[in-house]
Amino acid sequence: MDKKILVVDDESRMRKIVSDFLTRAGYMIVEAEDGEEAVDKFYSDGKIDLILLDVMMPKMDGWEVCREIRKISKVPIVMLTAKSDERDELKGFEYGVDEYITKPFSPKILTARVDAILRRTVGEDNDVFELGGIKLDKSAHIVTVDGEMIELSYKEFELLNYFMENNGIALSREKILNNVWNYDYFGDARTIDTHVKKLRSKLGEKGDLIKTIWGMGYKFEVN
Repeated sequence: MDKKILVVDDESRMRKIVSDFLTRAGYMIVEAEDGEEAVDKFYSDGKIDLILLDVMMPKMDGWEVCREIRKISKVPIVMLTAKSDERDELKGFEYGVDEYITKPFSPKILTARVDAILRRTVGEDNDVFELGGIKLDKSAHIVTVDGEMIELSYKEFELLNYFMENNGIALSREKILNNVWNYDYFGDARTIDTHVKKLRSKLGEKGDLIKTIWGMGYKFEVN
């Protein structure tokens, strides 16, 4: 099956029960005991196919983990929670949660849900962009230029992703700010120019694909 699942729960007993069932079902398991460890393992592994995520955890709760991962990946997320509050469920779906399972639950039912979600997502490869020799993998958070991996900061990665998704479209600084830095950012738009400059430098010759539109913003263009 070769599918890898990240199981995130601060209760070791719960992690063991879930992991044992899923291992018997043929899945590979990666465990994390808090939100920070979950995000670290997701970024460092690069091959996670689904996340089982507890809501109430130390350091970073499940909502924060979900929000962080959704910035760069569409990996299926199943939220595990002791609450059955409708508002929590709605909040989960707003954050991009795919399924919502309330504790206590049957491990057999959980396994069946996981099977169903992964069957739905098999063959979807929307997380990889390749344009003009630049390959961007959102799930793995990796960028290669002509096959060579380059190191980008989180915002540089998001900025490149936004450019590539909008290939050939002129983007104002305001639009870039709203989509990459989000509406709650109140800093100077010149921060975009700084990030573009660094991004161009790291892309080497491919940096020329990011064109300046004077008085407006930028355009990433691969013919």
